[in-house]
Amino acid sequence: MINQAMPLKKKKVEKMYFTIGEVADRFGVNTSLIRFWENEFDIIQPRRNKKGNRLFTRTDVDNFHLIYNLVKERGYTLPGAKEKLKQQPKEALQEFEIIKSLKEIRNFLTNLRDELGAAAKTV
Repeated sequence: MINQAMPLKKKKVEKMYFTIGEVADRFGVNTSLIRFWENEFDIIQPRRNKKGNRLFTRTDVDNFHLIYNLVKERGYTLPGAKEKLKQQPKEALQEFEIIKSLKEIRNFLTNLRDELGAAAKTV
């Protein structure tokens, strides 16, 4: 009997830290906005390396995304967003997760529609 080795499943390596430039690019904003919101919101607390550069964790990026959603997408003022996160943090997070899931579903359905449309044209 031949002993065949099972191929190893490679784990997807996730970054632990993101630079301020990477975070800014991800959301299409200036790095100055990242620094400003870092000072305004206690939930964004990046670490700093020996040079003093900010290193954002996945949690920091998720929190930034939550703030971005409240301010840029839902139209909250900065004081309104602070109040929402202070008074109703679980509700704010839950609403954000629902919106995020709905966007993913919309993207899936849009891609499916486009693929079906392309397939119909080739038939």
